[in-house]
Amino acid sequence: MFLKERRGTQRIRTLEKTRAQLQSETAESRTKALEEQKKRENQDALVRRLQKRVLLLTKERDGMRAILESYDSELAASEYSPQLTRRVKEAEEMLQKVQNHNAEMEIQLSKAQEEAGTYKLQAQQVAVELEALKEQKSSVSEASPIATEEEIKFLRQKIEELESERQKLEEQNNILEMRLERHNLQGDYDPVKTKVVHFRLNPTSVAKQERAEEVEQLKVECERLRERLRKMEAGGAVTSDDTTLIIPPSQEILDLRKQMESAKLKNQRLKEVFQKKIQEFRTACYVLTGYQIDITVENQYRLTSVYAERMDDSLLFKASGAVGSGSMQLLETDFSRTLTELVDLHLFHQKSIPVFLSAVTLDLFSRQTVA
Repeated sequence: MFLKERRGTQRIRTLEKTRAQLQSETAESRTKALEEQKKRENQDALVRRLQKRVLLLTKERDGMRAILESYDSELAASEYSPQLTRRVKEAEEMLQKVQNHNAEMEIQLSKAQEEAGTYKLQAQQVAVELEALKEQKSSVSEASPIATEEEIKFLRQKIEELESERQKLEEQNNILEMRLERHNLQGDYDPVKTKVVHFRLNPTSVAKQERAEEVEQLKVECERLRERLRKMEAGGAVTSDDTTLIIPPSQEILDLRKQMESAKLKNQRLKEVFQKKIQEFRTACYVLTGYQIDITVENQYRLTSVYAERMDDSLLFKASGAVGSGSMQLLETDFSRTLTELVDLHLFHQKSIPVFLSAVTLDLFSRQTVA
């Protein structure tokens, strides 16, 4: 009896250890299942992002075509159009963006394919571990026939839970395999199991080469258009090569020309009106003050009296600061040397230029009257 009890306690201890191991392995399986679910959700999000990027790439390609068509239809005939350079730059920038998007799409597709392969391998490993756990449970149950009914019931519940988890993992694995199969049908492949064979005359390589040649031709065409624009800006003649690109001007360019002509005519009329008003103002100043005021150089003014005996008899004043400040200096001339007394009295002592000019006018007037 003592040996039987001892053997029973040993088997109970082994069963408890086995149960603890099964619980830890079950927890690990649950964590792995959660990780697999998170990875599957990340893969779904990546697929959606790739689909959105494909749509964006298609829209950008259509926009590039529309820009090129509008560029071909709105080119000016013989004048420089500022829209031409802008649209050429937009076409080049759009082309660069398309190339960058293609490179990013290829990199992301390769990453997605590698992640799908790793997910499938992990799912297979989890299935193998579940089978091993199931076999371990069966061996434990066969090795311990003296276990109590409660322990057997508890172990059966654990087995059922593990079985349900295994079924869930199998369903997830099947879903992943279906998605991988769909990707394979769409042109993707598993880099672990699939060997890629490249054709000698690959259509993709041929298409890329044709695209590169087309881009090179567009660059040459853009360079020729820039050269033509430089000639048009410099006012040079248009060669026979450039005449092939001449297109009748659009309505917008014709409207701009009309606006420019009307603006030029308006400016010409304003200039005529301003010149007329300036001449009237100069005449009024000459009649009212008795001096003709001329600007010789910057900030320097020549005053010629109406009563001057000679044409060279004039006074020169220079503005030392701003014109509005009223600080003027009399420069020495042949005529100013004859007016030493008036200069000393009115400029140095009284410091009044209007009084000085009035005195000069009276002096000249008195000379003519005496004569």
